[in-house]
Amino acid sequence: MIWGFGAALTWALDTVILSVALAKGVFVSTPQAIALAAFVSTFLHDAGSAVTAFVYMALRRKLKDTLAILKTRAGLVIMGAALIGGPLGMTGYVISVNNIGASYAAAISAFFPAWGAFLAAIALKERMHWFQWLGLIACLAAVAVLGYTPAEGIPGNWTVGIIGALACVLGWGTEAVVVDWGLRNTAVDNEVAMQIRQTTSALAYAAIILPVLGGWGFATDVLGSDAMLFVALAGASGTVSYLCYYRAIDLIGASRAMAVNITYSAWAIPISLIILGSIPDVKGVVCAIVIILGAICAATDVRSMFGATSQEA
Repeated sequence: MIWGFGAALTWALDTVILSVALAKGVFVSTPQAIALAAFVSTFLHDAGSAVTAFVYMALRRKLKDTLAILKTRAGLVIMGAALIGGPLGMTGYVISVNNIGASYAAAISAFFPAWGAFLAAIALKERMHWFQWLGLIACLAAVAVLGYTPAEGIPGNWTVGIIGALACVLGWGTEAVVVDWGLRNTAVDNEVAMQIRQTTSALAYAAIILPVLGGWGFATDVLGSDAMLFVALAGASGTVSYLCYYRAIDLIGASRAMAVNITYSAWAIPISLIILGSIPDVKGVVCAIVIILGAICAATDVRSMFGATSQEA
C-alpha cells in the first residue's frame, strides 16, 4: 500500500506539473498547437520518462536484465500492456476530452479500476471481499463527483467521445491486469517492466501516432520552448510513479493497486494548493477524504486494523 500511495502522490505531482507546461504559450499559440497539445505533450512526457528510466536502470546496472526479458514471452506481454495502457488508453482519453470535454471524460474514465478489478477477478482469480468492493465503489463515486462539472455544451461528437472514454477505461484497466499476469513470472522484475512500459509507449507515439497526426514539426517546436523543462520534470515524476505502481501491482495485485493509485485525484488537490495556489472547495476536500478512505478499504483487509484476522472474521 505504501508503494501504491507513492504512485498516486507522484502521479498527482506529474499531473500538476504537466498542467503548468500545457499553459505555456507554445501549446496555445495556434489552432494546430491546441489540437496537437495532448498528443505531443504525452509523447514528450513518456519519452522523458523513458530516458529517466534508462538512466535509473543504468545506475542500477540492470539494463542487461531488460534486454534479456525483451527476448522472452513475458517481455512481449509487458510490451503489449504498454500499448494497451499508453497509446490505446491515453489516446482514447484525449479523443474523449476533445469531443465531450475534460469533465465528462474524467468522470467516465475514472471507472477504469472497476473494470480492472472485474477483469482481475475473472482472469487472475483475485478475491475481493464485499467491503473491499464497497470501498472501491465509494472511491470511484467520489472521483466521478470530483471530476464532473456539467457544461453548457460539448465541443465535438458525443458518440465518438463516449467511445474514446470507454477505450480509455478498457486500456488503463486491462493494462494493470496484464502487467500483474506478466509479473507473476518470477523472471520479470517490476523495475524492468516499468522501463519496458515507458519505452514502448514512447516509441509507439514516435513511430505511429505523431506521424499519422503530422505532429513531429510541432513536437520539435515544443522541444525548444520554455515548456519543455516542465514536461521533462513531469516525465521524471511519472517514472517514479510507474516504478511505484508496478511494484504495488507485484505486491498486492492489480485490483488493489488500482484502488490505491486512483487516489491521485485526491492528492492533486493539496499539491495544486502548494504549487499553483489553487484553493480547494468543500466538495473537493470531502471527495478527497472519501477517495483515500475508500482506497484503503479496497486495497487491504480492514478487519486486521481492528485486531481481527481473516480467519477469526
